[in-house]
Parts: sequence; C-alpha cells; structure tokens
Amino acid sequence: MKKLFTLVIALLSFSLLAACGTSGDSANGEGGDKETYTVATDANFKPFEFKDPETGEMKGFDIELMKAIADEAGFNVEFKSMQFDGLITGMQSGRFPLAIAGISITDERKESIAFSDPYYDSGVVLMVNKDNNDIKSIDDVDGVTVGTKTGSTSESYLKQNTDAEVKAFPDIINAYMDVKSGRLDAALYDLPNVKYYINQSGEGKLKTVGDVLEAQSYGIALPKESELVEDVNKALQAVKDNGTYDEIYEKYFGSKSE
Repeated sequence: MKKLFTLVIALLSFSLLAACGTSGDSANGEGGDKETYTVATDANFKPFEFKDPETGEMKGFDIELMKAIADEAGFNVEFKSMQFDGLITGMQSGRFPLAIAGISITDERKESIAFSDPYYDSGVVLMVNKDNNDIKSIDDVDGVTVGTKTGSTSESYLKQNTDAEVKAFPDIINAYMDVKSGRLDAALYDLPNVKYYINQSGEGKLKTVGDVLEAQSYGIALPKESELVEDVNKALQAVKDNGTYDEIYEKYFGSKSE
C-alpha cells in the first residue's frame, strides 16, 4: 500500500510539471514563446533586402518592416533567402507561410496566392547606358536585347508588350552590369531598385528613360486562404499609424516630401 501511495504521488507531481511546461510553451501565452514563421525573401534587391557582407544577416527596408509587423502581431520571424522565381512557387505550395521581396500585387498572382494590403507603391522603368540616345522609351526596344529578372513582372511585361529579345537573370545586378558595359541594350525593372543601383554603382554611366510603367504596389505574399492575412494587415496598419513605417522608410529612401 505504501508503494502504491508513493507511485500515485509521483504521477501527480509529474502531471503538474507537465502542465506547467505546456502553459509556458504556448504560442502566444503570457510569458511563453512566440510562434516563429519562416519568411521567404530574395537577398538581391537593394535597398529592400540584402545580406550584410560582414555578418551575413538580412537587412533592408522589407526586412525591417517585416520585423516590425511581426513584433506588432505577436510572432517571430526568420528569413529564408532564395531566387525570386521560387518565392511564388513556395507560396502556392504552402511551403512558406510568408514572403516579402518587393513582390508586386497583380491579378494573375492573386489567383493562386494571397496578399497583404499594399505597403509600397512602385512601377518599372527602363535603364540604358548614358551614351545610348536610340532608346528613349519602351516604344524603342523592339529588336534590341533587354535584360530583366527571372520571374518578375518586368519579364512578363516585356514578353507581352514588346518584340524585344528578353534576357532574364536570376540576379538583376547582372543585367545592370551588362547595360553598363554595353553587353545589353537596356534593362527593365522596378523603379526604386533601378534608381538605387544608378546612384550607388552606376559610376555616371547609366540613366533611366521613358515613363514609369505598370504602376503597381508591393505586398506581403501568403498562401491562399492563409489565416495570417488579417493579423498581418492589422499589424501593418498599426506600424503605419504609430510612425514606425515612416522611420523605416526615411532610413532607406529619405523623406517622402523630397
């Protein structure tokens, strides 16, 4: 009987300890660990996302914004870098719960994945060598070679609206370098990234021409029917309302009034 009593006490003690551990490990419990979500991104889209060459950590406007949204929504994030054309596939398959990489919100993409509310307004623009006076707009690219990024809306635009010879690169920087060296006639890609490269690495040899095309907004991508959409949208709005968005924006792009 004494042995049985000791066994019962031991089992009760174990049950109490187990219950305490479960409470502490809950996703959003008071004082417990937060849920951690993997965010797919692309490390080659300055100033939105890029790897710090010294630490290997992801940095950029998108990275800081996603961290701020996660903090507001009450979850943690870790980033998984990949080629841009794999991001959409990852969302469609449900492999990743979130993706941020300057992903344009389009009707075609909305058929297979979900998006947050827009967080950045953009468009695409042509870049040419400063000595090129033959290409003044998108109307002048038929028959010439234009570089762009694999899987991007720029690639789709070129194929659907021009007769240019399209050369797509996994890393858009290679297209920019080829324009600068004269190996490509032009490049078409997102306006903020084009302007950033010209200012940082153009060496006075590059320029933009023509109008900004395909005015689109960036959104955070999620799998279709994701339960996180509402939480992300609420957190995004809160980050805008409390001034955090403006602080991050000004860090990478300067004042909006400039």
